[in-house]
Amino acid sequence: MQHVLSTHLFVNHRLTTVWLERVWQAGIPAIEIFCARQHLDYRDRAQIHELGHFFHDSELKLHSVHAPMYTDEIWGRSGPQSIIDITDPIKVRRFEAVDEIKRTLEIAETIPFRYLILHLGPGGTEYSDARVDAGFSTLEELSLFARQRGVEVLLENTPNELSSAERLRLFLDITHLNLGFCLDVGHANMKEGVEAAFRLMESRLRSTHLHDNDGASDQHLLPFAGGGSIDWKKTMELLRSHPDQYPLLLELREPRGVAHPIEAARDTFALLETA
Repeated sequence: MQHVLSTHLFVNHRLTTVWLERVWQAGIPAIEIFCARQHLDYRDRAQIHELGHFFHDSELKLHSVHAPMYTDEIWGRSGPQSIIDITDPIKVRRFEAVDEIKRTLEIAETIPFRYLILHLGPGGTEYSDARVDAGFSTLEELSLFARQRGVEVLLENTPNELSSAERLRLFLDITHLNLGFCLDVGHANMKEGVEAAFRLMESRLRSTHLHDNDGASDQHLLPFAGGGSIDWKKTMELLRSHPDQYPLLLELREPRGVAHPIEAARDTFALLETA
């Protein structure tokens, strides 16, 4: 299966060509860029063009881009106005969220990529019909904008009441939007379980997020490194049932005490393949 590393692993560092070169030198052929403004400022055309020159001359591939979750550079700590929520029932705030995500999609005009990974509501969002309606109208607009740039929007299962695997299936059944899914294994472990989420999402799966946790906190741990509760042997049996449909994509938090986290991620791919 194809191996992809999310830059979430070093998201608290500005994304430069030095980091991309390290990924390529570690033998990892593709990445997902996590859009957080302290890391990749999607409003900064100079940074986008610098990375674009690298990808033009490199064999490293940009598989996908993760849409931003906040407009600030400090993980939303500047206040609730910084949260990017495409399901916000208040139109003016939702329009602001759409503008932020469109700026992200415009990266594809400089650096082509296949998928945009998007959350249907922030973590902890409660279910409401108003939010479903807001999400539908937003995604209609965003998916058209994305297709015009050769990008497909994927919805990720996340820890809220709108975005469990079951709720995402229901959302697409209700809205008839033709969107794919990104299976986040760690998030599934916190909700309905990995196998249940996989079965609900498998027909529309286009990408994955692989990381471990204790079943309660979104820790983004290295698989096999301890502290997690996911059965990786069983998980890999599920993922291997569609080996050409999606990649193995590691979305990790920078581990403490690990001197070379990119190399640790590379070694984790080998462990997954032999699990």
